[in-house]
Amino acid sequence: MTTMEERGALLLGDEAIAQAALDAGISGAYGYPGTPSTEILEYLQKSSQAAERSVHRDWSANEKTAMEEALGLSYAGRRALVTMKHVGLNVASDAFVNSAITGVNGGLVVLVADDPSMHSSQNEQDSRYYGRFAHVPVLEPANQQEAYDMTYAGFALSEELGLPILLRVTTRLAHARGEVRRREVLAQRPLSFPKDRRQFVLLPANARRNYTRH
Repeated sequence: MTTMEERGALLLGDEAIAQAALDAGISGAYGYPGTPSTEILEYLQKSSQAAERSVHRDWSANEKTAMEEALGLSYAGRRALVTMKHVGLNVASDAFVNSAITGVNGGLVVLVADDPSMHSSQNEQDSRYYGRFAHVPVLEPANQQEAYDMTYAGFALSEELGLPILLRVTTRLAHARGEVRRREVLAQRPLSFPKDRRQFVLLPANARRNYTRH
């Protein structure tokens, strides 16, 4: 007989993303509520695993401050997740685009949930254009297992490239359930800083150097 552990857990796409971030060793998650992304931070807030690992997880005043909080944690060498819906990325766009120029230190995954057909939104938006505009990688899972796997791998990819990773999902994926098999639970990264911290200060001379590097 196949056990539940062998089959994996039945998770919403949002829940798969939240669990993957925990298993990948995040130290903090920040966001602003808005369907279809709300359940990610709610899952983390209720998670005993997150509580035991002292993961900071709370709502922010808006999407811009959420992006900045996650970016600050990344600058300090820790892994961080930030969540929002598509119209929220408009609010966070200044911090998001600048994060691609400053680069990151600890892995940073920016989760954006688009809402095609406007089920719970005032407009439609394709957030992949923000990825192209900022010159950052965009990961787009097709099912709940891919949502877990891409989130889990996204932090390591972010650290390898020195860039934030944009993870784009849609309402249908975020709010549908699928079987998800988890990976090894990783320890949180220690606090650390790059040798040249000037990369985080966007004076023109630093920004031009960073832009060329990336």
